[in-house]
Amino acid sequence: MNKLISLQINLSDTLNNNLEHMQEEGELTMSYLELAFKGGWVMIPIILLSVVAVYIFFERYFAIKKAEKVDLNFMNKIKDYIHDDKLDSAITLCQSSENPVAKMIEKGISRIGRPLNDINAAVENVGKLEVYKLEKGLPFLATTAGAAPMIGFLGTVMGMIRAFYDMSMAGANIDVGLLSNGIYTAMITTMSGLMVGIIAFLAYNALVAKVENVVFRLEANTTEFMDLLNEPVN
Repeated sequence: MNKLISLQINLSDTLNNNLEHMQEEGELTMSYLELAFKGGWVMIPIILLSVVAVYIFFERYFAIKKAEKVDLNFMNKIKDYIHDDKLDSAITLCQSSENPVAKMIEKGISRIGRPLNDINAAVENVGKLEVYKLEKGLPFLATTAGAAPMIGFLGTVMGMIRAFYDMSMAGANIDVGLLSNGIYTAMITTMSGLMVGIIAFLAYNALVAKVENVVFRLEANTTEFMDLLNEPVN
């Protein structure tokens, strides 16, 4: 008990002296880079996860945004070409539009003349493939959202073990500076892991929402195309 009280008194005195010294000398607060180094080697996988997650987010964001862009008159032009029996022109129009909707419709037009069930199956298969391409990299974001906090907690446990080990080895000569490295590791890795995990979680859900919007559009255009083929011939 006396040892604990003495440690608390020393910690309080040290913090007060440091604050007074910083106020007198006008020292700057510790930078984020210096804090990261205090976290030890556990910060390396956390930083790597954050860098890859940021790259995947922006790469997927612009890819999905590109897939969302569809000419509002695209389906009207397709209808006109099919009604006029200009299938080659319809396929050319689809090939000039680099988006999932155009690729689905192109596959459907190339299957015209076969049973409608076969056409529908071919269109849906292309749609699934396009959605799979859009979702590329999203599992990594989901993994980062769960793994980064866990790695941070691992650093916390390691830091606390180091702090208690240093405390036990110091015996009666416990010094606050002796425990600072372990405590820094414990707190910084937890904070960093949680920050990366939260950002990755938000990024993942934002991209999933955008992919679902594309899926909805694909389904709507597939239905419109199949209805067009089911129209009675005049």
